[in-house]
Amino acid sequence: MWVWNIEDAIRLALFFGAALMETFALCDALVRPGEAYTATDKLTKPAWILILALALLTCLAFRSPVSLLGLLGVVASGVYLADARPALKEVTRR
Repeated sequence: MWVWNIEDAIRLALFFGAALMETFALCDALVRPGEAYTATDKLTKPAWILILALALLTCLAFRSPVSLLGLLGVVASGVYLADARPALKEVTRR
């Protein structure tokens, strides 16, 4: 029998939110051209893909964004979405 409490519900919501954010960041990094990363003086495309893929893998493996590795993954994807993505969008705007 499953017994749910508020802590489990919050933890589940944080897990799904972190996994969704990290998946979106990784997919966005994959579709951006590699030249745009060097044009904006950001990390290279392979570096961002490696960081974001590791973030997503640790989130899925440990199923807890509240752990140290989970928080690092959330921070890494947040940095990509808040800093690198807007600069990349500006460079690749058509």
